Amino acid sequence: MKIAIIGTGNLGSSIAKGLINNKSFTSLYLADKNTANVEVYRTEAYVTVTNDNITAVKDSDMVIFALQPKHINAVLESVASKITDKHIIISVAAGVEIPRIEGIIGKDKNIIRVMPNTAISIGKSMTCIAANEKAQDKVGLAQEVFNQLGTTLVIPEDLIQAATVICASGIAFWMRLVRATTQGAIQLGFEAHEAHQLATQTCFGAASLLLESGKHPEQEIDRVTTPSGCTIEGLNAMEHQGLSSALIQGIIASFEKINQIKKN
Repeated sequence: MKIAIIGTGNLGSSIAKGLINNKSFTSLYLADKNTANVEVYRTEAYVTVTNDNITAVKDSDMVIFALQPKHINAVLESVASKITDKHIIISVAAGVEIPRIEGIIGKDKNIIRVMPNTAISIGKSMTCIAANEKAQDKVGLAQEVFNQLGTTLVIPEDLIQAATVICASGIAFWMRLVRATTQGAIQLGFEAHEAHQLATQTCFGAASLLLESGKHPEQEIDRVTTPSGCTIEGLNAMEHQGLSSALIQGIIASFEKINQIKKN
């Protein structure tokens, strides 16, 4: 498939990296007024780095708009005349709903709203997908592309805001937990690089256990919490300090913020 990415900031360049690593295209345009993040790909086969959004759209089948919400209207308006009903238009702009995009390029266009996270650069993204009525038969094509870059889940559009918090913002939430574990390990006597390795591999192992076993987290917790043991002592101390409550409150605060972005 001929793919274009319009907007090569942190998320756009992460998508580009994932696509290039997996060779998930026949041609790839990387378009932005500032292409600094993707200049490294200029010599890649079948990849074009450009400032020309219009050519990128005209020469592609799938166009991924990886733009900040405040920029997406102007960019869509500038290329709207080149978008046909053959294009698959994908937006990863947080808080930008499909009706807003339809209002610029038309309801007769295939519009899919996709929310990945930055782990897409290493093929480990959790990506949620929702489509307008016109694009329902194109969802499978979007999944084919993004399943090569992680895992996808098709959801109703009214859950995309929540998915943004859990999956996209969630990367930062988990990074903060890993950092805290690293700091704790250093306090217990490990060197910084050792603490980092212990924290990251343990986090990876915990997630892998849940994914491969399909078990509820409490089932795996029960396996390592012996009566009067150190694990339950630590868990209870964390809960007394509000660990679960703080996480939930942070998720809700993030959700309220993204809804404010949508309104604006």
